[in-house]
Amino acid sequence: MPRSPGGLAAPQGETLPREDALPDEAPQRSGPASVARGQALGSCARPLAQAYDAALYDLDGVLYLGPDPVPHAAESVAAATAVGLRPAYVTNNASRRPASVAAHLSELGIPARPEDVVTSAQAAARWLAERLPAGSPVLVLGTEELAEEIRAAGLEDVRAADPSTAAVVQGLAPDTGWKDLAEAAVAIRAGALWVAGNADSTYPSSRGPLPGNGAMVAALRTATGVDPVVVGKPEPALHRESVERVGARRPLVVGDRLDTDVLGAVRGGADSLLVLTGVVDREELLAAPAGSRPTYVSSDLRALLVPQHPVVLEAAVARCADATARWDGDELVVDGGGDDALRAACALAWSRADAAV
Repeated sequence: MPRSPGGLAAPQGETLPREDALPDEAPQRSGPASVARGQALGSCARPLAQAYDAALYDLDGVLYLGPDPVPHAAESVAAATAVGLRPAYVTNNASRRPASVAAHLSELGIPARPEDVVTSAQAAARWLAERLPAGSPVLVLGTEELAEEIRAAGLEDVRAADPSTAAVVQGLAPDTGWKDLAEAAVAIRAGALWVAGNADSTYPSSRGPLPGNGAMVAALRTATGVDPVVVGKPEPALHRESVERVGARRPLVVGDRLDTDVLGAVRGGADSLLVLTGVVDREELLAAPAGSRPTYVSSDLRALLVPQHPVVLEAAVARCADATARWDGDELVVDGGGDDALRAACALAWSRADAAV
């Protein structure tokens, strides 16, 4: 069934345009209408910033890499915001509070307010507060900023396990050590709820991928035999909170990971733009599995400001504007450059992968 931005279903054979757009200007799916969301590239006759009402931007790998800005990010976000694309800055990183994140973004030339920032720490604190009595002790395995979110939710933050510990909340913290993991293991084995901000195995940096919160989660899972409740992407809690925060009807998820940003968009019924400025490289994108494929692909955030050309698939050839991709045996040969060439290559690679299933 065709879909409009934001995952609203349309009657068979129709699309739902935004109120101020002509029907043929609404984003479309390349390929047959029966293809499931996340399995075929979309196209859009208008710049994406005009076709969606809000962008849910991931941070690490999309807007910055550690302290360093991602090229073209600041000016692209500013231009997109200027034409009405409302920003929400959504991160699986539970190590900083929204005010700190907003200040960092502002230093990089991306105006942001604390209320524009949605973190997995907030989602975790909200999840626990909805299930525990006020004042319940929660063992914090993470930064002081994560502990502050727990206190703000009306719960007590503790750092050592005892029989009264009601829950363990886990977020990325560079100083986490064996003693911290041991305290959490004791609490989890005693029956405490276990909530993880995210299960990302790696964390992007200017030096390449580093161990993420998921690596620490894996250590505790091995030690306890228990699986945590994960509230960050790709699970629905963080996506839902982000959509509610910005009041979006047609959100576009913007990220750099297939397993969190894109999969989270698919599960939340939203379209997505994947940029190659963070974790995923071209080879990983071409091998993206069905169900974890983005609606749009680009080298960077400048894609927000231009139309997305449709891809035409014909046997072993894909065409996108002036770019083509074709198979020469098992070798994928691309003629042309830029995002159109990337789109053609993705469409052709995904088509062959699906045909082999």
